[in-house]
Amino acid sequence: MAVALVADGRLDVRVRLDERSAGYMALGAGLATGVPAVVLTTSGTAAAELHPAVVEADLARVLLIVCTADRPPELQSVGAPQTIAQRALYGASVRWSLEAGVPEEAVRATWRSLGSRVVAEAAAGPSGPGPVHVNLALREPLLGPAGSSVELPPGRAHDRPWHRVTPSRRVPPARLLDDLGHLLTSARRGVIVAGARCGDPDAVLAAAARLGWPVLADPRSGCRRSAPPPTVVVAAADALLRDDAFRAAHRPEVVLRLGEPAASKVLAGWFADTAAGGTVHIVTDPDWTWRDPGREAAFHVACDPDELLAVAPSAAGARATAVSDWARSWASGEDAAQQAIDALLAGGEELTEPFVARHVAQCKGVGTIVVASSMPVRDLEWFAKPVDRPPRVLSNRGANGIDGVASTCLGVAAASADTGATVGILGDLAFLHDLSAFVRPDAAEEWPPCVFVVVDNHGGGIFSFLPQASQLEEARFERLFGTPQGPDVASVARGLGAKVMEAGTRMGFEEMFARALSLVSGARGDGESGPVVVVARTDRDRNVQVHDELNAAVRAAALAARSGD
Repeated sequence: MAVALVADGRLDVRVRLDERSAGYMALGAGLATGVPAVVLTTSGTAAAELHPAVVEADLARVLLIVCTADRPPELQSVGAPQTIAQRALYGASVRWSLEAGVPEEAVRATWRSLGSRVVAEAAAGPSGPGPVHVNLALREPLLGPAGSSVELPPGRAHDRPWHRVTPSRRVPPARLLDDLGHLLTSARRGVIVAGARCGDPDAVLAAAARLGWPVLADPRSGCRRSAPPPTVVVAAADALLRDDAFRAAHRPEVVLRLGEPAASKVLAGWFADTAAGGTVHIVTDPDWTWRDPGREAAFHVACDPDELLAVAPSAAGARATAVSDWARSWASGEDAAQQAIDALLAGGEELTEPFVARHVAQCKGVGTIVVASSMPVRDLEWFAKPVDRPPRVLSNRGANGIDGVASTCLGVAAASADTGATVGILGDLAFLHDLSAFVRPDAAEEWPPCVFVVVDNHGGGIFSFLPQASQLEEARFERLFGTPQGPDVASVARGLGAKVMEAGTRMGFEEMFARALSLVSGARGDGESGPVVVVARTDRDRNVQVHDELNAAVRAAALAARSGD
């Protein structure tokens, strides 16, 4: 299989030491392109190493084709080496699982059909996009004459696909769309909450403008843009909704939730409070995943967000020729919040985690950000401001784990040529968890142009925000939750051949990050290039204080804005 993949010539083949890293790199390619990458391993525990990436691909609806070699039937259950039970290895996490059997001449005519179906099952099945598993039992000899791979039967003429498959698509009843259209038309105080996979960002913003509603935009939505009136984009919702007075003054009649949920617990709590007070929540649910953890939704609409958005402009008519009072009030809070955040983060030389996220998200030359779960995704969600051309933001938020982030970033970078630099933002624990991502083969193999920003606060920063931090004695908290690690991040990165820059001040980070972007930009297509790692040194305890200061500053600014109104 490996020989055949390389010999084909049409595929970008990457060789990785660690199957776990390979799985996440393939995941990143699928995440970036919407086209499934193939990840191939040998039999045994190598196949098991792919399981975390398969789980993430399942929950995040990312296309992925997993091919695992297996031993033939006569070597199963007899103690043969490198043999484990691989049938249904990934359980319910795959859209389809294929046991192809040992390849024989008699079934050669079925191979192209099987390959075509594998792609169709990943991309167009009734459960939505996701991973598939192809388990391939192989019997020696594994190569053809003179070390060649087995010749495949010819494909269709003119490079046509073997099977053309119509994707499964749910279409809501016309009556339901009419009812929703009436609901959207009648609600003057509505909010659109846009997360990842929210649909076309232009369509989201246009519908919001016509309705006269603000858009609470997650960075992963593509909607966190500077937009002219009557469009109102709110980036500081987490900070604003921490203020009880602001919450009370901004209770909507309808919340239209598009795409994946945000990380913010504050936003989730606001959903619960508003639903309990009579707000109608509408959730788009094209793959029937029931993304409604708080069970607030009165409507689960099983269609693509774009299909529902098409109802909004026609329903609203010409309502919003200017910014409505309702949207203007949100815009006033947003403007006050952004000014307060800018003032606090730009003062002094202290390097803070919110500043790192905010700065990276607004730097020119950044095409895609791959952000780790835990604190980095929250800091980006809470503090990245709207800009004219925001970078694409991707994250492994299916299972919300920190594993495989660096490998995912490499997969995204490899699949995102000519779209600006790919930047990974991750903590020191996520970096150490995925060190094999930085291991490169000696053979000349192009390294994807990528910058890794490692926020090094010597442990798991998110736990410092939880009750454990104040309720446990410090030593026990550090051992069980802070979990600081002995290796120095910068030294480890250098040992793996990375170009490393370190910063402990705000201006130092700005300088180092600009230099890293320049290095990556100049290294495109250079087979000798390698990873570029910017280590941002921060303090976990101080980080909690900075977040409190930012939230207090936003609260005061929002109060002043309301008083001015």
